[in-house]
Amino acid sequence: MPTIRVELFEGRSAAQKAALAKEITEACGRVLGSSPSGVDVLFFDIAKHNWATGGVLWSEAAGAPPAPAPQAGT
Repeated sequence: MPTIRVELFEGRSAAQKAALAKEITEACGRVLGSSPSGVDVLFFDIAKHNWATGGVLWSEAAGAPPAPAPQAGT
């Protein structure tokens, strides 16, 4: 009976979340042998001002992905 926690930026529609929940549930059935009724998917909508990557709030980064980390030895 897996419980899957999905954290994402707010703004996804209920239809998008339903489609994702369906895909996750089906994957749990294939990979883990779980019954669909035993799979819980929890969605957590997070505002961009509450999420930071690389020390920069996503609200300040204008949605730009963070720069890749430098390669060792370069």
